[in-house]
Order: sequence, then structure tokens, then C-alpha cells
Amino acid sequence: MLQYTQLPLDRHSSDRKDPNWLINKRPAGHFVLVNNDKNLFKADSHQAAYVGYESVRSYDVDNAIYLGEHQGHHYFALDVSVELADQSEFEHHQFVDIRAYGPVVDAHDAAILVLARGLCHWHKTHKFCGRCGSENVPAEAGHARKCSNQQCRHLTFPRTDPAVIMLVHYPFADGTERCLLGRQASWPQGVYSTLAGFVDPGETLEAAVAREVMEEAGVAVEHPQYIASQPWPFPSSLMLGYMARAKSTEIFIDQDEISEARWFSREELRQFGNWGDEGEHLKLPRKDSISRYLIDTWIAKNEDQV
Repeated sequence: MLQYTQLPLDRHSSDRKDPNWLINKRPAGHFVLVNNDKNLFKADSHQAAYVGYESVRSYDVDNAIYLGEHQGHHYFALDVSVELADQSEFEHHQFVDIRAYGPVVDAHDAAILVLARGLCHWHKTHKFCGRCGSENVPAEAGHARKCSNQQCRHLTFPRTDPAVIMLVHYPFADGTERCLLGRQASWPQGVYSTLAGFVDPGETLEAAVAREVMEEAGVAVEHPQYIASQPWPFPSSLMLGYMARAKSTEIFIDQDEISEARWFSREELRQFGNWGDEGEHLKLPRKDSISRYLIDTWIAKNEDQV
């Protein structure tokens, strides 16, 4: 299962536009707090912390973002980065980057928390109108921002940046199939991952797969096959996972893109450690990432299935 994909919420996309409907849901709401892109967790725990209205009523609750309903509970996201002067206000809690806990967070909670994080980040980075430069204000229960200039009133909606991420494989002459992984110099020592890149305007996903692999590693590919997608709001991406067969195996690195790329067999990958391990040995990417999902999926395949 891919982490961050199991969102259980009914978003009430029509109901939430009614201010009267919305305001009646706040007093019993479950609030997801975000502080500088970090979510609230119970202290010394991987459990998400939801707080009640009484705990946040002194904040700017009118600008809380409606997330949706699950099992009769209505969830709101509230960015307290500016207003929260003292984190001791939430005793026995801590703000943590959810990626520090990754796959050990409950799947439903993880999806709710990254939705809250992503929307809060979008609001703080779209404070001004892109047409006239006037200040934007929240609208539609936090799922839009409206220009405050009465002559403009332009509505801006949350945007997601599509990115392709692909596992490239090839059956070598020795009878062993290998996959192509690369690494960036900024990553922890020994970590290798699948290649990835953003989709250009006017480009298909399949074309982006081929272009990115060629740009990063100089390898031509064919038959890109869609596998799965994963929201990755760190800060605002949607990862679209593919597998593709290589047409060539010689690697030509673009140092502006990645620092190294290599072919690995399934048996070699089974000997890898994990992201976060100490030591100089080779390591697989984060367990909560679609990159790891693609690698694990490929490893699990039998040679005669490819």
C-alpha cells in the first residue's frame, strides 16, 4: 500500500461553499494543526493529534480550511505558524515533519495530515493575486483564494505539480534483468532511487518519462507503463509512477540532474539497507515513497513475468 493515498474523507465540495453549513460544523470539528509545514502529533508517539474547537478558538478559526467528513466527524486544517508563540500551549504534543514517521503513521491519518499540510502551504505561498498583485483572501472554505481588488476578484485554486517517477529495467545479455537507479549528491550517503522529473507544459506523461530518463542518464526507453500515483505535498507534487523498458544500457550522466546512476539486479537490491540507516552501504529510498513502491514491486516480480 502506498502511504498518503488512503484519504477517507467526504469533502462535501458543494456543501462547504455555504457559510451557514460550514460555521455549524466548526464547534464540534476536529482540527489538524500545521506549524511551519509540520503536523501535530502526540508527544513521543507516531499518532496524529486532532484538537477540538475550544483549543483553537483564540486563533484565526474563520480561515480554517474544511477538509471533509469521516465517520460523522468534520475535519479542518488550521495553520498556526504565525500565531503560535509558545508550543507549550499544546502540552503532551509536538509538531513533526510527517516524513520523519513516514509509513508507521496510520494510513487514514497520514492522508489527512498531508492534505492539511499541502493546502496550508498553498495558502501561505499564494497571498497575492497573480493578475493584479492585490492581496488574496481565503474563499470557498479554504479551497480557493479571491483577489480583494473589487475590479479584479480573480479566483485562484490550489495547484499540484505533476511529476513522473520511473523504474527503468532491461534484460542484460547474461540473462539477468537489472533496473536503473540514480542518486543526488545531497541525499544521505549510499541512497539510490528511481529517476524522476516534472512534466513540462504541453507534454504527455509518457513523453516526460522518456525525456527525463534521457536527460538524466542518457538512456533511451520504450513502452512506459503506468503503475500508480502518490500525492507528495512536500511541498506540492503529485508523483505519477511508471515502469519502462530501456532500449540502451550505456549511461551518460548529466551532473546538473544527478551525481551517479547504475544498473542493479534484484539480488543486489535485496542486499541494500534502508534510508536512515547508518553506514556506507547502499540503501533504498524512503519506505513511504512511491520510488520505494516501484522498486519493491519490481523486485517482487518473477524474471519470466517481465
